[in-house]
Amino acid sequence: MIENIVREHKPPWVVILKKLSKNKLGLIGTALILFLILVAILAPLLEPYSYKEQNIEIMNEPPSLTHFLGTDDFGRDVLSRVIRGARISFMVGVVSVAISVFIGVIVGALAGFYGGVIDLALTTIADLTWSMPEILIALLLVAIIGTGLESVVVAIGLSYWAQYARLIRGQILSLKSAVFIEATKSLGASDMVILFKHLIPNSIGPVIVAATIGIGNAIVLEATLGFLGMGAQPPTPSWGAMMSNGTAYLFISPWVILFPGLAMMLTVLGFNLFGDALIDLLDVKNKESD
Repeated sequence: MIENIVREHKPPWVVILKKLSKNKLGLIGTALILFLILVAILAPLLEPYSYKEQNIEIMNEPPSLTHFLGTDDFGRDVLSRVIRGARISFMVGVVSVAISVFIGVIVGALAGFYGGVIDLALTTIADLTWSMPEILIALLLVAIIGTGLESVVVAIGLSYWAQYARLIRGQILSLKSAVFIEATKSLGASDMVILFKHLIPNSIGPVIVAATIGIGNAIVLEATLGFLGMGAQPPTPSWGAMMSNGTAYLFISPWVILFPGLAMMLTVLGFNLFGDALIDLLDVKNKESD
């Protein structure tokens, strides 16, 4: 009997891996994300040429055995710049979403837990922020803070927090009257202990799913800002900036736009597929229906 209990009680990571192995699309998304992480980490070693090395003699050269993805208008190797751009996109996506989640979880948790005037004030601010297009908020913030990679990260982070605040608030509202929370209160636990040790950890599942998908959205927003010349500044490569620079040579060297766009598409697809898989892995649907 003890052996059966031991067999049935499997570690959480074993259960997660077992569920993930049955989700083919989730496996594809996981593979794409892991590939992106590997490329981002090993970018300096994987680049066949320096991403900023210019050679006017081979400008706008089509893909060949020498330059697999061709060259741009400065004779720079497109493959090397796409590889280095993966590091930029991954860093911006993860860090900016982490900022959004941190702000959103704190604001939403306080609003849901305390209610009343605090809830009204915080949710009003969140609703006003959420009602504005993210690109507009990001453009305004970059205009105030200034251009550059750090400014883009902060701008994107401050553009998406409202959706996470709304999500965690709803979870907190449904859980704060649960029996285990009432029992914790009766034992004399402080508000902060109840909030950060019990409510938030038990409400974070849907936020994690939304944040995973949000990374893909943040990458697209960074590319949009880069396309408008407000992202990473030369010679630092950004997929959006590469596509922007390539528009002037669209009919001469379309590969300059095609390959960064394809890389961005696969990256966003990977995060979206993995986010969908997390819904099953974290049993978000079941928790929301309880």
